[in-house]
Amino acid sequence: MAAPGAAGAAALVQYVVLRGDLARSWPLGAVVAQACHAVLAAAHAHGSHPDTGAYLELGGAMRTVVLEAPDEAALTVLAETLKQHSIDHKVWTEQPENVPTCLALRPYPKDQVHQHLKKFKLLK
Repeated sequence: MAAPGAAGAAALVQYVVLRGDLARSWPLGAVVAQACHAVLAAAHAHGSHPDTGAYLELGGAMRTVVLEAPDEAALTVLAETLKQHSIDHKVWTEQPENVPTCLALRPYPKDQVHQHLKKFKLLK
């Protein structure tokens, strides 16, 4: 039997949105690094939030969804939408090129954020 509260924690998901144009033109390792940077930055920035702590406690049961924004403009629009709705996230900007590459939300219950992400497809 699951521990009390485990069902609620299991419903947490961390969304990561990578630029698809970069995923098709950059080396795979460079793209994966962008996602890693964004996820760690979001977890660090929002580490004191109870959902972040609960998500990290899940260990191997953490759920992450990686989506694709077609280009920089779409990533920028998404970031602004999330900001307008007070949804915690971090845009990773590669330096020194100053190129926004990826966006990661802190862990959220899916039903709180999915409406803002449903137009993005899974990264392929």
